[in-house]
Amino acid sequence: QVQLEESGGGSVQAGGSLRLSCAASGRTFSTDAMGWFRQAPGKEREFVAYISGNSLITYYADSVKGRFTISRDNAKNTVWLQMNSLKPEDTAVYYCAAGRALFATRPNQYDYWGQGTQVTVSS
Repeated sequence: QVQLEESGGGSVQAGGSLRLSCAASGRTFSTDAMGWFRQAPGKEREFVAYISGNSLITYYADSVKGRFTISRDNAKNTVWLQMNSLKPEDTAVYYCAAGRALFATRPNQYDYWGQGTQVTVSS
């Protein structure tokens, strides 16, 4: 079993930055791929970023490419999402997830989920 706990959400003005953290506990964290998703009210859950277990592969949604960076430290059992140049349309609840699929961009490809953390970007 894997448990995920997210932190770092909050409110920020457009153009600002936030860094989200996801702390993992349980088994085989180093072999799990990790992803970040977001969901705005009334909309479906949307893929944001992916990172492989060894950090050699990353993949981003077009909407965040060049602004967001996903990273991990397996020794600390932690994954981060650095968000720069934030826009109001980035406002959503952000979730981290763990799974074994490669290049996973759909929610049903992940086995474990955090509780979500709110990110609000104002103009």
